[in-house]
Amino acid sequence: MRIDPGSVSLAPMTEEDVRRLEEGLATPEGTGEFQWFGFTSSRRFSARFVQDGLLGPDGGMLTVRVDGSAVGRVEWFSSSWGRPPSSCWTVAAGIDASRRGQGIGSLAQRLLVEYLFAGTRAERIQAYTDVDNRAERRALEQAGFEEEGVLRRAQWRDGAWHDLVLFSTLRR
Repeated sequence: MRIDPGSVSLAPMTEEDVRRLEEGLATPEGTGEFQWFGFTSSRRFSARFVQDGLLGPDGGMLTVRVDGSAVGRVEWFSSSWGRPPSSCWTVAAGIDASRRGQGIGSLAQRLLVEYLFAGTRAERIQAYTDVDNRAERRALEQAGFEEEGVLRRAQWRDGAWHDLVLFSTLRR
């Protein structure tokens, strides 16, 4: 079932959203196979939420909502291809397992790109995903990203190195 695009929105994280996020990151089922990096403390999100609401000059995180109900998150952080003046945003998304495959991630990432281009001076926004993550690759393309190339053995996960595909979109 595809989601009505008008029903998807982004909002600042609430304490309840942070609690849900931390619970979701605690298990492989919650993260999905391409985001599971083993057991780690997720309390850093609670600590940062108290500090700045997960919204700062070097990145942030927003709740993804469908018809007002939280179903995931999008986030962004600064990356650089050289010295700081060459920085850009890298974005990522995580949608609840029960809501994946409905187009929510694609819509949420498109909304995040619009938000970042409207509110920051970024010229480039990029994302990457595992070469085998067909769903996210499709979601990024639907959100307006273009595939740029493969980052070979760039991510250590589940006992092995994995290739990632780099995507970007440019300010128009």
